[in-house]
Amino acid sequence: MRPTQPPELAVTGRSENPQGGLSGVVKRAIVIGNGCAGAENQCIGLIRSLGLYDRHLYYSVARPRGGINRWLHWLPISLYKKLGHFISCICSGLSIKANESGSRRSGIKDVFEVADAKQIAAMARRTFDKTGPLLVVASGRDTISVASSIRRLAMDYVFVVQVQHPRSRLERFDLVITPRHDYFSLTPEGKRQIPFFLRPWVTPREPPGRNVFLTTGALHSVDSSTLRKAALEWKEEFASLSKPLVVVNIGGSTRNCLYGVDLAKQLCGMLQSILWSCGSLRISFSRRTPKKVKEIIIRELISNPKVYIWDGKEPNPHLGHLALADAFIITADSISMLSEACTTGKPVYVVGAEWCTWKFSEFQKTLRERGAVRPLTGKENMVEKWSYTPLNDNAEAAKRVIQDLSERGWKIEA
Repeated sequence: MRPTQPPELAVTGRSENPQGGLSGVVKRAIVIGNGCAGAENQCIGLIRSLGLYDRHLYYSVARPRGGINRWLHWLPISLYKKLGHFISCICSGLSIKANESGSRRSGIKDVFEVADAKQIAAMARRTFDKTGPLLVVASGRDTISVASSIRRLAMDYVFVVQVQHPRSRLERFDLVITPRHDYFSLTPEGKRQIPFFLRPWVTPREPPGRNVFLTTGALHSVDSSTLRKAALEWKEEFASLSKPLVVVNIGGSTRNCLYGVDLAKQLCGMLQSILWSCGSLRISFSRRTPKKVKEIIIRELISNPKVYIWDGKEPNPHLGHLALADAFIITADSISMLSEACTTGKPVYVVGAEWCTWKFSEFQKTLRERGAVRPLTGKENMVEKWSYTPLNDNAEAAKRVIQDLSERGWKIEA
């Protein structure tokens, strides 16, 4: 794990309460990520809502990619580390490389050089008298062992939040923040979909306990201040676009939202049907969007003067789209993109929800019941506006963190 901001940012001096003792004022945070932007943005969103964004250090336990690593992703990270060391020893003895790319940086063991929970726990204990308690926020499967070890080693000096469900032994964390649809497996519908012998392996295994906070969607790094800044940055570029501006975000198939070329063709047909009511249509693909899907959409729509398709080059217009769009059309596979769009209070249309199963379908159902999304049919008039209560998961999760800190006698420094 490597810090990305200097430690000096975290040191703000001693704080005393009226009785003369050191007060439990949280002045700094540590974010532990897994190398996945979607997971790490959830941590960033939480600490931003807590007012600690400019006082955090970032560490990563991301696994290297490529070569033999792609066959080992299913292993727990503790076993992954041991196996990586074993393979490296064998490869050294045979004078061969453990990674196809030949890059030392992408070798199995490199990522663990400074991934030391003991070191972070020791720092929390050592600096407690100066800087108070340490807030630790982690997200992703590979961060679970690190975050839980920090709490075990420095329980009186840290407050550990695990974002996304850790599957088991939730008592290892002070607070677990996870979407409500992660508990789909315990619902009657979930029990019908999931065979009995698989249920012990599906998260979660029991109803949420006292240290679990349920959100509607995923946490993310988009808030009102982010959108205001993005609106200013992109206002000039978008100024010439006719209204309404409709943004289309296209993700990619997942094991619980299986679709591909068929959905791409269906989407093209629906977009062509609503173009008459659009002033401008801007389309963005994600890193997961299959090449064939991109090719179909580009071929069918690129010649229309109302349509702009982002080429993937920087700068990324995503925040500008969120800030300045009048409506969104989003594929059902992306919980993160839907969560972000539904915080704006603007109309959100979903494509491909009927292809989703398990907790993805439960998430779609929740958004529909809130009035936050509607299915795209191709018969819409995009001038029409409708409203709903925007998702506010970041602020609600931050409120719960503050509440739990208060019960311990701690608080966030204003």
